[in-house]
Amino acid sequence: MKKLLLVALAAIGGLLVYRQIQADKAEQDLWTEETDSVPSGSTGA
Repeated sequence: MKKLLLVALAAIGGLLVYRQIQADKAEQDLWTEETDSVPSGSTGA
């Protein structure tokens, strides 16, 4: 029973870490998009 609890806690911990990494990546992508010096819709002309 203790092993099952340990595995469940490890799985929950892994999920929380994964979700935090995804949230940080999404925030970084948004920050990069907003602070990009060249607008993505420009044609350069």
